[in-house]
Amino acid sequence: MDNASRPVDPHASPWHLLGALMRHWREEIRHFSQREVAEKAYVDQGELSRWERGLNCPHPGHVRAIDDALEANGQLVAIRALIADLERQAGSTLEKEPSIRDEEDAMERRRLLQLATAGMGALGVSVEPVRRLLDLSLGEGFRSVEDWNLACDDHLHAMRTRRSEQVAADLGVDLFTLGRQLEASSFAEKAGLRRAAAVLSNIQANVLTGLGHHGPAIRWSQVARQAADASGDRETRVLVRAEEAAGGLYGQRPFQTVLRLLDEAERLTGKPSLTLLATRAKALALFGRHDEARQTLNALRDLTEKGASGDLFGFWTESQIHFAESWVYASAGDEAKADAARENTLRITGSHQYQTNVRLHEGLCAVVNGGVDEGMRRAAAVIDSLPASRRDTYIIETGQMVLRAVPLEQRDRPAVNEFREVLAAGAV
Repeated sequence: MDNASRPVDPHASPWHLLGALMRHWREEIRHFSQREVAEKAYVDQGELSRWERGLNCPHPGHVRAIDDALEANGQLVAIRALIADLERQAGSTLEKEPSIRDEEDAMERRRLLQLATAGMGALGVSVEPVRRLLDLSLGEGFRSVEDWNLACDDHLHAMRTRRSEQVAADLGVDLFTLGRQLEASSFAEKAGLRRAAAVLSNIQANVLTGLGHHGPAIRWSQVARQAADASGDRETRVLVRAEEAAGGLYGQRPFQTVLRLLDEAERLTGKPSLTLLATRAKALALFGRHDEARQTLNALRDLTEKGASGDLFGFWTESQIHFAESWVYASAGDEAKADAARENTLRITGSHQYQTNVRLHEGLCAVVNGGVDEGMRRAAAVIDSLPASRRDTYIIETGQMVLRAVPLEQRDRPAVNEFREVLAAGAV
């Protein structure tokens, strides 16, 4: 199988790392389009897209051709060889003790690492996921449950502060490592490792949603639910369902599916929670049920005043209350309350997505109140001000909310058509 281009298991694969590096070399270093690279390397453009997204394992000959086209000095070839070697080990040598592995194989892996990381630091590419791949290939990658909990914190922080492509690549390596460790772990370790797997899979689903990869994101959410249920930890089970529902609001899931996930989570917890109420309020507003959305916001505030706290994993932040308020009030055209919620969000959030989306809510509120041209101009200015790497699905789908608020009879106005073009140009 190593000699064929083939689909990879989206539930446990580090191929996102190779894809992220391909894209980095193409976009950041050489400034080529996918079509240009495909023509230079004599590969199919659609296949190149799937390789960059970590969905397929490319044939080694294709990687060599792409490496040559990008003048990557063998780095892409080395990374592919290292990942392929890991997959072979996962399938055939997991039971081996690291101490008796062939010394020449270990030396070859170290050579591959040196080749793969040569010059990467100077190019601004993180070598940390490559180091973790090498640790894993040498049998040194397994960690304690406590270390995996720290990894969950690190990846959650990265999700909020770093580029999605690199976050997905890093997560792919850790999820691959964790999957192998679960196979070899003792019964006593499994519950903690499954809990970590649920959280990391949930983060990966969130990141892939932002990249617009909805199919893989849904599959990762399913993995998160399975791991959480297997862990037996009720809070983890509730969290992954609540986060899956939240991601579903951005063009990924039908309204009824989102509500079904929320209902399931509420049955598990047996009581209201901040995350569930905030997501339900946004879902109701998104589908025009504004009175119910306001009532849900009131319940959210009541719960907050009673001292309720968020989840133990750090997904919940104070800014989410104000963000939900901005979403609900802007959708209903309540300008005064939407403005206050927006200012509160901007004051305390560190998330560029929240900062951008509450500004888009301002355009939404203008449209709802009849100022179609003004709302379109405001929303277009927000998206135009973003670099391409920041125009993720969470932002583009919020822009679509603004567009959908335009009455049917006004959707041919010049300002509307201009904003539609801005959205199309910014889509991931």
